[in-house]
Amino acid sequence: MPKFKVQSPPSISEISQLLSEKNSIDEQLQCLTETLELTEENVSLRFLVCSLLRDIAGAYFPECIIRPFGSTVNSFGKLGCDVDMILDLDGIYATSQKKGSGLSLEYQVKRGASERAVTQSILSVIGKCVDQFGPGCVGVQNILQARCPLVRFSHQPSGFQCDLTANNRVAMKSSELLFLYGQLDPRVRHLVFSVRCWARVHSITSSIPGAWITNFSLTVMVVFFLQQRGPPILPTLDRLKELAGPSDKCVIEGNDCTIVSDLSKITLQQNTDTLEKLLQEFFEFYGNFPFNKASINIRKGKEQTKPETTALYIQNPFETTLNISKNVNATQLERFVALCRESAWLLQQKENLNQSSDSPWGFAALLVPSVSSGAGVKNRRKRKLEPASSRIKNLLDSLKIKGGETVAKKGSANSSR
Repeated sequence: MPKFKVQSPPSISEISQLLSEKNSIDEQLQCLTETLELTEENVSLRFLVCSLLRDIAGAYFPECIIRPFGSTVNSFGKLGCDVDMILDLDGIYATSQKKGSGLSLEYQVKRGASERAVTQSILSVIGKCVDQFGPGCVGVQNILQARCPLVRFSHQPSGFQCDLTANNRVAMKSSELLFLYGQLDPRVRHLVFSVRCWARVHSITSSIPGAWITNFSLTVMVVFFLQQRGPPILPTLDRLKELAGPSDKCVIEGNDCTIVSDLSKITLQQNTDTLEKLLQEFFEFYGNFPFNKASINIRKGKEQTKPETTALYIQNPFETTLNISKNVNATQLERFVALCRESAWLLQQKENLNQSSDSPWGFAALLVPSVSSGAGVKNRRKRKLEPASSRIKNLLDSLKIKGGETVAKKGSANSSR
């Protein structure tokens, strides 16, 4: 029997133990990526599940294509992540046109109120088939009112949680963009894996939909940070568009999604920052970022004024009028900023850089659960990265006075009893 690697992610305690055995923070981050990244067997299994869904959808749409996108193919997927799939009906027409056979396949459906209504109808039918006849497919949910309608289900034999959407070709292009960035410099993947792991340990991200920052948003934030280096480690999206050839031209639903496909055309500047330096300065960068007025834009590679009053504004790389972090509320953003400052401070402490000690050190020290609690962040020693302005100092002083008055009033009330 061939020897297969474990297909489930290790626990945080196992990760900390593994990292503590390394000799430097750079080695720790490289080890973390190797430990968490998808194996070849895992990726193959994901494509197999897509093939299963294609057989079911093919009953209604012969020659249809179901492709994985997101973490499965963008090189940032970790063991245990969901399988995002697209039912690509547009791709069939484009493929038949390229063959030059003179024949093309088109699907005729009843007239709908809108393209969205037609998509919802298609997914509803396929969702019912998956529920009734999909081998090993359980817990099928038709989530058709979401901004991007989808069918969600679990595939028991593989253990994957799966999301199926239709004709979401912009998401496919976003996956291609992240894959390209991940191939340009190995430090990109190492930094993304470490930041995502740190965020999940401290509940900055969550598998449950809500007001949390998503993994996609975090990855875009890492890309933006690396565009800010001196010299930059990654080019802007506009630069990738400038380098594109005629065959790279791509417009999806009125959005220009053109990026260069030939990596040899991209000339990178010589930046020799270590992973340790990049990790610490990532936390410092976002620990002091002006989120109240600035937005993150990897197309331009620079801060821009926020076009709307959301807590966190990260421009969608291709659908430029959309904010991919619109769901994030002020409380979650404040937690993220506080933890960035705390983590940067921890990386400055000599005791946390001493690998000879028995306690977790380096990046492993950032995964200690006590750091993640709100009280833990607020009650630790004063951090060097938080210079208090006179306005904040006066506010704190006034709160102390009010607090003293409250205690005094309670004391007098008790004595009167």
